[in-house]
Amino acid sequence: MTDMTKIQYYTATSVDGFLADENNSLDWLFEVDSAGNKNFDNFFSNIGAFAMGATTYEWVLEHENLLEDPAKWTTWYGAVPCWVFTHRELPSVAGANIHFVSGDVQPVHSAMLAAAQGRNIWLVGGGELVGLFADVGLLDEMILTIAPVTLGRGAPLLPRRLTSQRLSLAHVERVNQFVHLTYQVVGYKAR
Repeated sequence: MTDMTKIQYYTATSVDGFLADENNSLDWLFEVDSAGNKNFDNFFSNIGAFAMGATTYEWVLEHENLLEDPAKWTTWYGAVPCWVFTHRELPSVAGANIHFVSGDVQPVHSAMLAAAQGRNIWLVGGGELVGLFADVGLLDEMILTIAPVTLGRGAPLLPRRLTSQRLSLAHVERVNQFVHLTYQVVGYKAR
């Protein structure tokens, strides 16, 4: 690994800290106009590999109809390799560079690091998957897009306790109705 590679959790969250509603839906996120927001494009231009949990993957498959229109995946992610953590068999998007894995995140992290070739690694979500990376010291940044909505319940942002001693605010930006917060995660690094 080069010293430049960061493991980054980039996600949108409600004001009250949920990634998805109680039905695992992200529809609430698309109710707010995000015109002119280029943060994701700038972020993804530095990504060499990414990982997501099965629930996130299934939502994207269904919401974007990717099995019938697989070209969308490559339009968004190109050939950047993706690891999907799952305990069940899931359909693959035709032409996408997707690896289905389960178990310990550390060996998968090693494979992602090799594939990223010095670029950053994006942890898409969900929060439990990101928590597994954080548990073993494999989380460098949390980049949070706060949407102007409260959900009351749903999938939590990160179902782990990271105290203020481990989170250092590095950047704040307002874009229309959204606020982008970047926190450096300090502490144990198992690399």
